Amino acid sequence: MRCPPADRRYTVIRMSDPRDGVYLITGIQASGKSTVAQALAERLPRSVHVRGDVFRRFVIGGRTEMSPEPSAEALDQLRLRHRLAARAADDYAAAGFTAVLQDVVLGAMLPYLVGHIRTRPLRVVVLVPRPEVVARREAGRRKRAYGAFSVEDLDTGLRRDTPRLGLWLDSSDLTVDQTVDEILTRAQPLATG
Repeated sequence: MRCPPADRRYTVIRMSDPRDGVYLITGIQASGKSTVAQALAERLPRSVHVRGDVFRRFVIGGRTEMSPEPSAEALDQLRLRHRLAARAADDYAAAGFTAVLQDVVLGAMLPYLVGHIRTRPLRVVVLVPRPEVVARREAGRRKRAYGAFSVEDLDTGLRRDTPRLGLWLDSSDLTVDQTVDEILTRAQPLATG
């Protein structure tokens, strides 16, 4: 899936504290994004957890869901969702909060979203637990994330089609707290340029 480049006309917001800025947490459904993002935000002194999926749920009439063969409208709505999430994270960061933005951002959509987040430092974390671990987590949840996609399909697509930006973290054998420890220790800001 090809995406147009991000609009680069705006100014980058640079944060003074190296732990400030934006953390982008992504991965496939049931990889632990929401739980890890919440735990990370709770560890930071002044923080927010921006859940990208809420921007999808705001659309009531005319919402088009993603599918293995997405329509042009589904892709337009996905790009809109990512732009809105980026703006929310930037606005919180501009107000002095560390924004932890979490969403499913795969393939060409990862550099698209990164290109729309103007706050620096920006740390990208891709959670990549083994597919069997994700399937087990999905089976234990009340909500069901998988319908048109399978765990294996999304995992393969993530690993094959998503650019290697940021920290790719196999959290299969880590607790939530250990995963957050790894993020705080190992996640490096993306180079600007």
